[in-house]
Amino acid sequence: MKVLKFGGTSVGSAARIEHVADLVAHAPAGSIVVLSAMSGTTNTLVEIAEYLYKGNIPGAQETINALTERYDAVLTELFGADVNTHPEPRAAVARSLALLRSYCRGALTVQGEKEILAQGELMSTAIMLEVLRRRGIAAAMLPALDYMRITADGEPDMESTATALRRLIELEPQAQLFLTQGYICRNHAGAIDNLRRGGSDYSASIIGALADAEEIQIWTDIDGMHNNDPRYVEGTRPVRMLHFEEAAELAYFGAKILHPACVLPAKLHNIPVRLLNTLEPQAPGTLICNCPSDGTVKAIAAKDGITLVNIKSGRMLLAYGFLHKVFETFENHRTSIDIMATSEVAVSVTIDDDSRLAAIVDDLMEFGTVSVDRNKVIVCIVGDLSHSDDDSRLGGIMRALADIPVRMISYGASERSVAILVDADDKLRTLKALSAHLFNEA
Repeated sequence: MKVLKFGGTSVGSAARIEHVADLVAHAPAGSIVVLSAMSGTTNTLVEIAEYLYKGNIPGAQETINALTERYDAVLTELFGADVNTHPEPRAAVARSLALLRSYCRGALTVQGEKEILAQGELMSTAIMLEVLRRRGIAAAMLPALDYMRITADGEPDMESTATALRRLIELEPQAQLFLTQGYICRNHAGAIDNLRRGGSDYSASIIGALADAEEIQIWTDIDGMHNNDPRYVEGTRPVRMLHFEEAAELAYFGAKILHPACVLPAKLHNIPVRLLNTLEPQAPGTLICNCPSDGTVKAIAAKDGITLVNIKSGRMLLAYGFLHKVFETFENHRTSIDIMATSEVAVSVTIDDDSRLAAIVDDLMEFGTVSVDRNKVIVCIVGDLSHSDDDSRLGGIMRALADIPVRMISYGASERSVAILVDADDKLRTLKALSAHLFNEA
């Protein structure tokens, strides 16, 4: 069996929903289809919650009305105008919309917001289930809220989830295909919650690992992971094969097609992940697996919104535990470090979340002089960069950067990546220069 995950754009209209039904109809028996909310729905639900938090009830009601009109149009296109035909998906959508309206009668809580955000996946799967059954496919629902659990730390409760998922599958022995929601789950207290990091991609990877799938397929609107960002660089091409570690690096450093959290469960259980294009299903896409290195640079990704923090101290050389104190400061403020560089008198680190920066700087000033540079970009080059090989690949990277002011380089911690820090204004020419030197040279 396989796990097939379809993102919001793949189920963003009645025509797209029918197209996905065509694709999954040919999936191996027992496969599990994971759906996101219809494109734009989650953003609309976030907007509704924001109106409610601000006490703007008319704003929330108008937004709910617009969402209702959109779903009415999709239901009509799929099942006809007669409200008595195919009542199940109509009732499911009506329940979700009624829940949204119920929150217009009181103050919104954090828990209420999570329940609001869960409605998109509940509606999309209810609609898809009926579309599949109308085609004569023996499809069964696996309600994510009945099996997907997270711990008090927000991490997947793999043991509990595996037990509950196995039980639900056993209750449907005649099912040809299973359908479930991505993103949503219940927390350790049993309340509705979500996986946040990676959303539906993460759901698919967890399910694939626990169900021992032969393959996890992530279907989007692009034919695999490209060797550079096609929004900024012309002539990019899909990478046909990536190692799990290469894919994780690219996802972490800006490749939007896949979330880094999605890689780990599949990697630990050695289950291949294939990135495919819903609009071009015959394209081979990108296969992510424990494949051997092939001696090439695979791809480039860029991560925006980076802040550089520099700490200088003349006492550093003799101060035992200095770096520990620096890292502990970021840990205390629950802020992750992306890349770092050190010398005898200074340490520089980058972060992508500056919400606690003022407090971090205040604490770091106990150890030395602190300066902050904002509006940076990390550009990550991924591939076989093993130290035992000649320096041709690294040399190519350095030649490409000859005319670009580089603020920091991280190389050596991994044999599969080089990360460089540049000003945001230099991002575009950095990406283009690297592509020209690494992929387009004769």
